[in-house]
This record gives sequence, C-alpha cells and structure tokens, in this order.
Amino acid sequence: MTGRTTDAVIDLNADLGEGFGRWRLTDDEELLSVVTSANVACGFHAGDAATMRRVCEQAVARGVRIGAQVSYRDLAGFGRRSMDVPADELAAEVAYQIGALEVFARAAGARVAYVKPHGALYNRVVHDTDQAHAVVEGVLLADDALPVLGLPGSRFLEVAEKAGLPVVTEAFADRAYTPEGTLVPRGSDGAVITDAKAVVERSVSMARSGAVTARDGQRIGVRARSLCLHGDTPGAVDLAREVRARLEGAGVRVEAFA
Repeated sequence: MTGRTTDAVIDLNADLGEGFGRWRLTDDEELLSVVTSANVACGFHAGDAATMRRVCEQAVARGVRIGAQVSYRDLAGFGRRSMDVPADELAAEVAYQIGALEVFARAAGARVAYVKPHGALYNRVVHDTDQAHAVVEGVLLADDALPVLGLPGSRFLEVAEKAGLPVVTEAFADRAYTPEGTLVPRGSDGAVITDAKAVVERSVSMARSGAVTARDGQRIGVRARSLCLHGDTPGAVDLAREVRARLEGAGVRVEAFA
C-alpha cells in the first residue's frame, strides 16, 4: 500500500447483450462482475427481448447501472454502417429502443439510467448536428432527464446539454485517437489497440491525468467520467479485470456516474 490519495473517479462501461437468439458475442455475466455501467443493446444492432431481460436481471443483481445503447436499424452490419435516416424517423427509433429496454429494466427492479449511441451512430453524431439533434429528440421523447454518454467535444453532447440533458464524457483505452481527439475509424490500420499492456497503461493515464497519446505521438486531453471497455475483443474479461485492478491500485475510485 502506498497511502496515495486522489480525487480521480472513473466509471467503467461495456457494451453488453450483443447477441441474438442462440448466438452470443460477449461474456455478459463475467463482464458485469467488473464494470459499473452496462450499455445494453436494444435490438437494432444486436440483442433481443430475452437477452435484454437476462442482462437487466444480471446487472441489477450485480449493482450495475443499465444504459440503453441505441443504434441505426442495422442487424446485418452490427450497427457499424452509417445510414441517412430521416431525423423524425431516427428520433422515434431512438425512443423506441429506450422504451423497449426500460420494460426489462423496470421488471428487474431498476430503470434505464443513461443512453449511449452505438457504432456508426456514435461516430456520426460527433460531427453531424442534424443527426445529433435527432438522437437528442429521441432521448427527450423517452425521458427528459436521462443522462447521455458520448465523446468530449462532440456535437451530440453539445446539443444534449443545450436541451437540458445531463451529459457524461467518455474515453476509449483500446481505440486509437486522432490529434483532434476523435476516434480513428475502425477500417484504418491501428484503429483498435490489441496490446493488453498498452490498454491498461492508457486506462490509468486517462483516469488520472485526462490525457492519452494520439496516433501521431501527440499527447491530447481526453478528460472523461467514463471509460469504455469493449467486450467483443479476445480476452476481454481478463483485460477488464486487469484494467480495474490497475486503476484501483493507482488510487482511482471506480464507481458509476448515474
């Protein structure tokens, strides 16, 4: 024990419930023993009714907050294909997904605690003001007090804050960053960081100093209240455990934001 004290606090979130029918992508039960917030797929990029119900029950049993991970309607592409959805249609679909998850969250004894866009929608609303407005409108339709989780400096968080929604900033230890503070597109070389040691070190740096090394070697600010741990990478559970252990060993308090 070092006796070190710190005011650093971080939430750990992961994308869960990303299966469909008999097919499962993530080890939901094990990840729920590590994370403090669960981004639950709501059926548009992955997930189905039975999966949503199961993950909500497991999350409540573990004391993990339930978040609605909303997406373009794109099961075939896992929500990673950008789509030009009319604003009124996108708003309705966002509200629909939140409402679907809320049923199972309530049945398990909780509520949907926040909303996070998934995949292509997440990246689209970083820059696209119109789509950001549509997502925010959908959140407001469902619950005008729901926090939203997104990338610092994004149009999404800017629009949400102006609309009166609580905003929460997020960082990614296993994704490469551009010098502008955005994520390197998944199709680019080195977009996903697979070296476990590097992911752990980046996690501690983000939580303690609010900074990370971008793809070009620059140190950039990424101050965030929540850190995303992807559950669909090889060895995800062991990596998540190591990240949490190292964070706590570095004096970072790990707790949910909602």
